[in-house]
Amino acid sequence: MEYYFIGIKGSGMASLATIVFDRHEQVSGSDIDKYIFTQKPLEERHIPIYHFDENNIKEGMTIIIGNAFNESNPEVKKAMELAKQGKVQVYWYHDFLGQLVEEYTSISVAGTHGKTTTTGMISHVMAEVAPTGFLIGDGTGDMPDDGEYFVLESCEYQRHFLAYKPQYAIITNIELDHVDYYKDMEDYRDAFETFANQVKKGIVLFGDDEEVRRLHVKTKHLYYGLQDDNDVQAVHVIQNEEGMSFDVLYKKAYFGSFKLPFVGKPLLWNSLGVIALGIMEGLQPAVLQEGLASFPGVKRRFTIEEKNGNVYIDDYAHHPTAVKYMIEAARIKYPDKKIIAIFKPDRYSRIYYFMDRFAQELDQADETYLCHFPENAAKEPGINITIQDLADRCAHAQVIQEDETAAKFLADRGPAVYLFMSSKDIYKLKNIVKSFQ
Repeated sequence: MEYYFIGIKGSGMASLATIVFDRHEQVSGSDIDKYIFTQKPLEERHIPIYHFDENNIKEGMTIIIGNAFNESNPEVKKAMELAKQGKVQVYWYHDFLGQLVEEYTSISVAGTHGKTTTTGMISHVMAEVAPTGFLIGDGTGDMPDDGEYFVLESCEYQRHFLAYKPQYAIITNIELDHVDYYKDMEDYRDAFETFANQVKKGIVLFGDDEEVRRLHVKTKHLYYGLQDDNDVQAVHVIQNEEGMSFDVLYKKAYFGSFKLPFVGKPLLWNSLGVIALGIMEGLQPAVLQEGLASFPGVKRRFTIEEKNGNVYIDDYAHHPTAVKYMIEAARIKYPDKKIIAIFKPDRYSRIYYFMDRFAQELDQADETYLCHFPENAAKEPGINITIQDLADRCAHAQVIQEDETAAKFLADRGPAVYLFMSSKDIYKLKNIVKSFQ
């Protein structure tokens, strides 16, 4: 069967396209010309990527449409016309993925923060137990021929994750986001509650999170966290430049000791969620210890490079809470170095709604530099701000361009830890800064 992906470079779409290809199907797709890091696994599989053109849409195709697209795109318009005539099959990304989930023992990872890393961790651990496929929001996906488990990142935007009815799930946390869609926290929490109650076998929940605790969950579940009222609890936590260590209690009884090569509260919580899921699945401590200790990380999640005494960290952080924990983790790992934060916004509504919190967290860096909104950033009616508005709220922020002049200026601020944070392509500026050092 021939599958065609409209918006194939999208993080979820690229992952899904590679999975369909790995299932020995014919795959192609289209997107903008601009290079995006997610296209690397597509190119490695020699999956054709075309310009948008309605002539790419052929009868008999199965067409998957990325959630960022609508009928203003010529290919989407053509696909919808042919679908009405019964000449093609058309699916939105989340609907197609929802069907795929039914073919495997599925583990769905939801939550405001930590989805990508937790999905990567689970798939890495489960691969030691049984053939495991995965779909991660860093543009990577894989499905072995004999795949038994399927671990997928599940985004709550516009309630898309309600298309999935997995066997198991994790909810990593709940903190209001996507304020262009959700009316308030109650509306946001309701989406997660609906998701939790359509999980078929069992779900693990971050019990230190007040909003998670407010969910009325009927599905079999375990709570995990650092507090005493959790089913799975981390105690004796130690963090330093080398990583972290902690003991795990299950129902107050000792389960095992863990020593992991990464730092930061989010990675501690994510690891504990994976351990809780492993306990629910009956995995032995040694399997979880070895799997987590060897976890290599995922793309654009606290990805570290070093050169001539400088450290470059690339991270997807685009919410004030994520910014907070990235700066904290950088200080734990590099306690004696200057921290320079470079942040590029994505959605106007997110910056508008959380502006004071963004300013508060960005001020925790020693120096802060802000990039302009992307030209294609979603701009909701009634919101009229620029990046200078955020800079004015910060104590010591400066607005910069993403060009060689700015890169040279940043390079001259070293030696330092450069923390590049954005859901957009800020890694390109990182590469230019690095070239000057």
